Amino acid sequence: MQTFISKVDDVIPKLLKLDRDTLYDFKVTKHRNKRSLDANAYYWVLLGQIADAMKVDKEELHINYLKHYGVRTQVMLPIKANGYFKYYDLDGIREANGNRFYVYNVYKPSSEMNTKEMSKLIDGIVQESKAIGIETMTPDELRILKEEWR
Repeated sequence: MQTFISKVDDVIPKLLKLDRDTLYDFKVTKHRNKRSLDANAYYWVLLGQIADAMKVDKEELHINYLKHYGVRTQVMLPIKANGYFKYYDLDGIREANGNRFYVYNVYKPSSEMNTKEMSKLIDGIVQESKAIGIETMTPDELRILKEEWR
């Protein structure tokens, strides 16, 4: 499958050149710049430094930051969610129409965050780092890092 980024006016001539007797699959999405891998790497470096300084598990700390600074969705399921989501916690049990539902807070993994969401996560971890004396990038360096993915 070939992927290309194009404006609508550039696509129409390409479509007209396609073989009329061939079936094609198309997926059209609005173009978005991907997050910088440097920004993601920076997050994980700071996370590792905080985990070392606090003597806590890095993955557990990551989940806490996702909960505090990340994106949360709430879902209701008629069954327990074990294995359905990577990052979640049980928020309660509700009854509806005579059925029992488990209510979960589900947290978006950082690998699936868009640039705005990841920016908030990085801002949060930078604050946390500074609070315990871990050196971080300067505000200008952070601004440049964030602009790379916009």
